[in-house]
Amino acid sequence: MMLARLQGSAAAVCGAVLALATACALAQAVDPADGNIIDLRSRNLLLPISSVGTAQLTDTYSQSRAAGNVHEALDIMSPRGTPVLAVDDGRVAKLFLSKPGGVTLYQFDQNTQYAYYYAHLDRYADGLKEGMLLSKGQVIGYVGSTGNASPDAPHLHFAIFRLGPERQWWKGTAVNPFTVWRESSKP
Repeated sequence: MMLARLQGSAAAVCGAVLALATACALAQAVDPADGNIIDLRSRNLLLPISSVGTAQLTDTYSQSRAAGNVHEALDIMSPRGTPVLAVDDGRVAKLFLSKPGGVTLYQFDQNTQYAYYYAHLDRYADGLKEGMLLSKGQVIGYVGSTGNASPDAPHLHFAIFRLGPERQWWKGTAVNPFTVWRESSKP
């Protein structure tokens, strides 16, 4: 009788563990971050600097920054003045100068689901204006070291944000660009 109770208890525990494992697997299958990566990969986003290949990218997304902040972007090192390309079709949401980002540009995709953020630009491409439609591959600016970037390390600070229902360029959930372009990375 004692053995039967132990076997029954063991079966119940195993059933609970299996249910938990299944729930975890389902939760991972619908992870919003993975969904964003899959969606962004399906768009075949261009690298914003044509002379840099995916093998040259370094994942800087999770690196620590000042005041305990996380980087949440990809730094793409390139010589000053290198053309920066629109990674997707869309429109210019915001052009401005900020202390941390220097000369910056926010681009919305065509559906206003994502914002692409380009920072530390040396300057914008001639004629660029807020609200302007952009084509994938269009030159939008040039690599620089404005803002808090080191003058000796020109680079493009590139970030992707999944926009919320408000569709505001300054609000969104960061998505790691490195995982969009690197096939060996998750998912």
